[in-house]
Amino acid sequence: MSHVEESIEVRVPVRTAYNQWTQFESFPEFMEGVERVEQKNDTLTHWVTKVAGAEREFDARITEQIPDERVAWTTVDGEAKQAGVVTFHRLDDSTTKVMLQMDHDPEGATDTVGDKLGAVRHRVKGDLKRFKEFIEKRGAETGAWRGQV
Repeated sequence: MSHVEESIEVRVPVRTAYNQWTQFESFPEFMEGVERVEQKNDTLTHWVTKVAGAEREFDARITEQIPDERVAWTTVDGEAKQAGVVTFHRLDDSTTKVMLQMDHDPEGATDTVGDKLGAVRHRVKGDLKRFKEFIEKRGAETGAWRGQV
């Protein structure tokens, strides 16, 4: 297992950042390599990714979700093995620190080499930067799910 931890400050309130993050189907708009995310029910998502020409599908279960605080997940089926948590920290009324921690298990030689070269860390950092641009440009979330898991 490899561990990635990255964070970014976004110029929106905690509620706005959190609400947008719960809109999993919008992830392809700012996550590189994510082709599609389908919300199957309150706790199950289906992912289709394409990285370096390799398409993968997997399901992820939301294991914990506390509004304005955190969303945790783990894969449960498919071609990727990972678990993580994203947390939201109020810095002031209009600024939030978004922190993502993820453990992933590289599969095969190509994934292992890419992992050792920091490809996953680089991708996560880029995804957070694109999330910042996405939410700050909009100034508002595209939707929200305020339930708790």
